[in-house]
Amino acid sequence: MRTFHTGGIAGEDITHGLPRVQELFEARTPKGVAILSEVGGAVMFDQDPETRDRYIVIVDGDDETRYLRPIRARLRVSEGDIIDPGTQLTEGPLDPKEVLEIQGVRACQRYLVGQVQEVYRSQGVDIHDKHIELIVRQMLRRVRIVNPGDGPWLPAELIDAQEFRDTNTELVEDGKKPAEGRPELMGITKASLATDSWLSAASFQETTRVLTEASLNSKSDYMRGLKENVIIGKLIPAGTGSVAYQQIQPMLPDAQVPTAAALFGDVDVESSHDALPADPAEWLASLGAPKSDDESGDEGDKDGDS
Repeated sequence: MRTFHTGGIAGEDITHGLPRVQELFEARTPKGVAILSEVGGAVMFDQDPETRDRYIVIVDGDDETRYLRPIRARLRVSEGDIIDPGTQLTEGPLDPKEVLEIQGVRACQRYLVGQVQEVYRSQGVDIHDKHIELIVRQMLRRVRIVNPGDGPWLPAELIDAQEFRDTNTELVEDGKKPAEGRPELMGITKASLATDSWLSAASFQETTRVLTEASLNSKSDYMRGLKENVIIGKLIPAGTGSVAYQQIQPMLPDAQVPTAAALFGDVDVESSHDALPADPAEWLASLGAPKSDDESGDEGDKDGDS
């Protein structure tokens, strides 16, 4: 039984299964990471005669960008190819942080969702994209401040992306200089501990440290998330528990709107059928009630007179 499978590509180390999912959700740099081109241009190959190092050179006019080619790396481009920024030059998994930096937020989100789905589908498991997208959204919900402008933050400060957008909108409306920031990709463990809610963070990991820092900094928890509301037994601020839903006033589509004059009898009404009721609630409740014998007789007399 001392049989070892040595097939496949020599020297290639690929992580599969759940370890690959953990690697993606923790935003770790994978082994044998592929090279992404930061610039566009023509592909050329070069070799240093002294060190024997081989390079992939991207030429764009007078500018050259050189990438050291690993010894065992397999190329995905040929000499003379014209490529765009973000093109994958070698085979292998991508670094999500590098994808975010070069190709942007949407490309990073699509890559993470696609790679996680690839793992599960290889095992015959079908999961809807929305479940993975919820996790990826939380991984990218932070922005690192590059230039605070007229905003209230400090350089390199990590803040919530929604707060960043709302504050910048107010700054622009006031004629002030908005802040500049770049999206930050965080693993799910780090993202959970970096939440604004100390109650939510303490329920996840490092409870003692989180509670100690919250008490030393006199932090307040505004209970805006789901987990902290579940912990204290309140309705979560989503669906029927959202503030917008709680403020809805239900109205019947054909209900009459009573006026103060009609309610207090300050107007003369020719017909009792056209008059507004003294108690609108009682009138609404009686709309679907069956008619009495007296009312049916009155309607029959009217039909006979006509």
